[in-house]
Amino acid sequence: MEQPDCGGSVPAGGSVCFVGAGPGDLELITVKGLRLLEQADVIVYAGSLINADLLQFNPDAELIDSAPLCLDDIISLMVNRARAGRKVVRLHSGDPAFYGAIKEQIVRLRPAGIGICVVPGVSSLNAAAAALASELTVPGVTQTVIVTRAAGRTPVPEREDLAALAAHGATMAIFLSTGLAAQVQEKLMAHYRPETPVVVVHRASWPDQRVIRTTVSGLTGSIKNAGIDRTAIILVGEALAQEGDESLLYARGFSHGYRAGEAPVNPEQGER
Repeated sequence: MEQPDCGGSVPAGGSVCFVGAGPGDLELITVKGLRLLEQADVIVYAGSLINADLLQFNPDAELIDSAPLCLDDIISLMVNRARAGRKVVRLHSGDPAFYGAIKEQIVRLRPAGIGICVVPGVSSLNAAAAALASELTVPGVTQTVIVTRAAGRTPVPEREDLAALAAHGATMAIFLSTGLAAQVQEKLMAHYRPETPVVVVHRASWPDQRVIRTTVSGLTGSIKNAGIDRTAIILVGEALAQEGDESLLYARGFSHGYRAGEAPVNPEQGER
């Protein structure tokens, strides 16, 4: 079955739209996501993660919290509602592509003849960077962001061990790992300097958001002192320093398709 077009409205029946709810702030859901949420007959939401105040935008919908349900139960109820012609929205936190557990749902829905659409959302990674008023890529420092997690109850391939990834020296965004802070710190210390900047953002964009600035060597103690064990993202790397190199994009001498760069000023010839 072809992917339904979620651009204008929820497909009339036989389909499920996965919608990224954003990181927590009610205004960080996309316009498209909000439109679909308001039109839904059924909203199956991740109650342990999303801001439940989003549900006020459609109080007449059937609201189903998926937190206490297993995968088979979630699939069964979505298939039944969709086949009955009801407009189903599956509401996930952040962006569904990052640790959203949507693959196993889609794999089961498609053989049942259910159409799928996915509407992206604002990730907690974006919200955390915004909270810092910071770029994650800085010229001359790093042009790479690694999104990963520590190995815990969910295994991580050996080739993606944190120590191996740290060898790149890139900005690292570590999800779902604050409860493993000591392990994370040990892995990072293999390649990052002890004084490398680290920022832990707890509940990014929520009213009770907390930002803890520390270093690689201080990571475990900072997380312990803050009493954080979940719903936080760890950002690591020199790009997080509050001073640094400037981008070439707006440099006076840098040419691109919309602007010709100016020749450097020669102090001996004066301003040109």
